[in-house]
Amino acid sequence: MAEAQVKHHDYHLVDPSPWPVVGSVSAFIMALGAIGWMHHMFSAAPIVFGVGTIGVLYTMASWWGDVIKEAQYKGDHTRVVQISHRYGMILFIASEVMFFVAWFWAFFNSALFPADAVHATRDAVFGCGAGTAMGACSVPGTWPPHGIETFDPWHLPLLNTLLLLTSGTTVTWAHHALLENDRQGLKQGLILTVILGACFTCVQAYEYAHATFSFGGNVYGATFFMATGFHGFHVLVGTIFLLVCLIRAYAGHFTPKQHLGFEFAAWYWHFVDVVWLFLFICIYVWGHGAESMAHGAH
Repeated sequence: MAEAQVKHHDYHLVDPSPWPVVGSVSAFIMALGAIGWMHHMFSAAPIVFGVGTIGVLYTMASWWGDVIKEAQYKGDHTRVVQISHRYGMILFIASEVMFFVAWFWAFFNSALFPADAVHATRDAVFGCGAGTAMGACSVPGTWPPHGIETFDPWHLPLLNTLLLLTSGTTVTWAHHALLENDRQGLKQGLILTVILGACFTCVQAYEYAHATFSFGGNVYGATFFMATGFHGFHVLVGTIFLLVCLIRAYAGHFTPKQHLGFEFAAWYWHFVDVVWLFLFICIYVWGHGAESMAHGAH
């Protein structure tokens, strides 16, 4: 019997796990609570949503904890398995790229064709948004919609750009320190990256709090907050990802030849950096320039 348990291959056959079922049930409960809460269907909806959210978070922590045990203590992540994981992470990031392509598409579809009949009809039906002066929507074919005051790209957006670019440098420093088996450099680089990521989130929250336009009522606000907001969510996820790597570094995990979890966190962080550069150039800088030209024309 003992001989039958010996593994004679480099592949990893996962053990039976409860987490797919637990995660699915928790996600269903969370969705049910969220729908009921938003539509005021029943008074206990917030509690249902909270229970489902706790279940999803517990599933994530436990499932990923099992993956860490497989990699760190059981030796299941052989070189062959790591190649498969790398392919999976590459495909995941590729799917994230296409996710953001959709928001850029929505933004430029409205920005490049502001006089299109569809956009004109939408403005006529919904207006230009809360806070817009009466009659401001009567100016056709302008982008951003007349009455929308965009952010100055050379103020808070530039600060956030510098924060993210610096964080890309510090996470690369941490990666190279790990490859050189410099544990102290690994920890210091990760600490700085997590701090910079948290600073970015705080600056963006402050920026949102001082926005002169809202999410609803105008296509500029909708596309702006969807694109930058989802990016902000990815920054938050990436910061947590790197924080877990920092905790693991202090626990003695990762070696120069075995650090797939940290490598994936670094890939994800660099992806977040690149997306922000496109957001900064297209939505903040180009969008602000479009506003200046529109105001100059009128």
